[in-house]
Amino acid sequence: MSRKNPIARFFRWFFFRARGDSPFKRLMIHLLLIIACAICVYPVLRVVTISLRPNDTLLTTSLRIIPENATLDNYKEVLFGVPDKNRRSDFFLWLWNSFSIVMVTSLISVALAAVSAYAFSRFRFRGRSPALVFLFTTQMIPAGMLLLPLYVMLARLKMINTSLGLIIAYSVSSVPLTIWMLKGYYDTIPIDLEEAALIDGASRIGVLTRIILPLSSPSLAIAFLFSFMGGWSEYLVARVVLQKNDIYTWPLGIFTYAQQFTVAWGKFAAASVLIAIPVMALFLYSSKWLISGLTLGSVKG
Repeated sequence: MSRKNPIARFFRWFFFRARGDSPFKRLMIHLLLIIACAICVYPVLRVVTISLRPNDTLLTTSLRIIPENATLDNYKEVLFGVPDKNRRSDFFLWLWNSFSIVMVTSLISVALAAVSAYAFSRFRFRGRSPALVFLFTTQMIPAGMLLLPLYVMLARLKMINTSLGLIIAYSVSSVPLTIWMLKGYYDTIPIDLEEAALIDGASRIGVLTRIILPLSSPSLAIAFLFSFMGGWSEYLVARVVLQKNDIYTWPLGIFTYAQQFTVAWGKFAAASVLIAIPVMALFLYSSKWLISGLTLGSVKG
């Protein structure tokens, strides 16, 4: 093919380029990204569709996102119950229980991890490396294997059916990962800042609270977010620890819509959609810290 042939020149330009990506490569990448997004979004849209269907209809041949005879009755029942039939809704109680438990858990986890990570980052002591490896290894143990010893421990402490017992269980599981995250970030902070503060008369606690923690605010925010999300949607441990409806978290609460012989699919889907809204808002708001908090601790220098 001649180089002056316009068809040949277009072929070479579209499929092969000496520098940069060819238009064909960019087209294929964007096409794969669009397909991946569609695969991820489709299940969410189906949940929204089920929440808008009347009479708990689950299976249908229609592919419409907004179904025929769409109604918001499922959302009304989830939020406010059915006053005419004297059925109240515990949805806001479940949300408050989840929020209070996970908020306290996140604060405890970040506080403990901030001090522990500073010790692992700045001090060299006997057993430091094995302790770090042990903390990392605990994250590889499935949660199901820890249910029995966790239940026995909480039962002996008389913390079954208490929010404090669930807070302890969540804190134990989230602290090791948080320590690793914060340690990686602390390693990037120049030690010269601490040495200058120590020469000026500052204590180690003062260095930590006045220098390290303010500089580590992006990493602390991400550690808090990961700890929060880890407990927010957790079901298995909560199912073992909590057995009373008045202290249910939302994962336990929405499963009350699934009875022995019937499942209120409409209310189940409506509750799932309502719970996803604040989580999405939280991630959108914290996205400006998400990337920086995860990447700044990955490069030491």
